[in-house]
Amino acid sequence: MKESDLYPPLKRFLTEQGYTVKGEVINCDVVALRNEEAPLIVELKLNFNLSVLMQVVDRLALTPTVYIGIPLQTTVLRKKRKSVLKLLRMLGLGLVVIDVQAETVDVVLDPTAYKPRIVQRQQARLLGEFARRVGDPNVGGLAMRKGIMTAYRQRALLIGQYLRQHGASKAAVVALAVGDTQARAVLYRNVYGWFERVERGVYRVSAQGEKDIVAWRPEANSRPQALN
Repeated sequence: MKESDLYPPLKRFLTEQGYTVKGEVINCDVVALRNEEAPLIVELKLNFNLSVLMQVVDRLALTPTVYIGIPLQTTVLRKKRKSVLKLLRMLGLGLVVIDVQAETVDVVLDPTAYKPRIVQRQQARLLGEFARRVGDPNVGGLAMRKGIMTAYRQRALLIGQYLRQHGASKAAVVALAVGDTQARAVLYRNVYGWFERVERGVYRVSAQGEKDIVAWRPEANSRPQALN
């Protein structure tokens, strides 16, 4: 299949919508005009990739009505349809899918101005983690999620270091010593398996904790040492 194979069914479709259609106008694959409306541009592509997006985005300097035209069989549309549509929506681009054999055109997405919707709960979580984290212990772009120093891990490390130094202690004593009013909850949840309960309200470092806690560099502004 060639990109030019997409043109006849698309031209027929646009013509039926009242457009005057011409191909290859000043490097634009398809240009369509109707009455006093802004020009409509369609770039015909067999694949969907970054190079295509960069080219199509340039057409927004000519008109706000820009579409990508791709064949029905395009793999990325089948496998990542939701992500593709979200990206095009963010860029203000439209999408038409052309079935060359059936000679049909499906307008999947019209170009519109993108207005991002802020998810307040997610934003609050982001800002909360930022505020609670001590210093800047991670290097941006660190790929291994296991090696990320979170605010919660910093709290657990501080509690673990106290117990390693002082031995089994009451949760209330630990909370007061490390200045964390929620220390009891951290000990009880024991997310990393670093603590074990000796008796009611009393905790100590577990064998796993003895191994893991020393594997981290808890200084506020240093990169954590990832566990194996």
